Amino acid sequence: MSVARDMMRAYRAPREVFARRLGDTAREDRALAVLMVACILIFVAQAPRLQRVALETGQDLNPLLGGALFGWLFIVPLTAYAIAAISHMIARLMGGQGSWFGARFALFWALLVASPLWLFWGLVSGFVGAGAAETAVGAVALGAFLVHWVVNLLTAERGAGAAA
Repeated sequence: MSVARDMMRAYRAPREVFARRLGDTAREDRALAVLMVACILIFVAQAPRLQRVALETGQDLNPLLGGALFGWLFIVPLTAYAIAAISHMIARLMGGQGSWFGARFALFWALLVASPLWLFWGLVSGFVGAGAAETAVGAVALGAFLVHWVVNLLTAERGAGAAA
């Protein structure tokens, strides 16, 4: 099944989709690709907001985009690996039986599944601006990410799926 279809299906059957995506073998190339696509989509979501900031403050847009690009394509992936490792260690303390790869993929897949909501948040932030709508959409996007991450991590730590 296509990634886009699985992303949409993850809102109806998150455990099933994640378990199938996780698979039986650890594929670090696939996990990194999922993480990088999620980071690229979330970076793109920043563009309307940054354009609004540039217009309101008189700043040049390019440095703002460059900083966001650096953050989302270099800093966030490294941080995501660290957060996944910490979440796996916490899960181990609580009796988790999963793998390091499963914990990483749980976080990365949750980011990708929530990325369309972040794209919507970027549009609201750029076109509507700060206010209740931006806050509500941001809260929904963050909530979707957290719910998917927890569901994915619980599924991965039950010991099903890739071992590495």
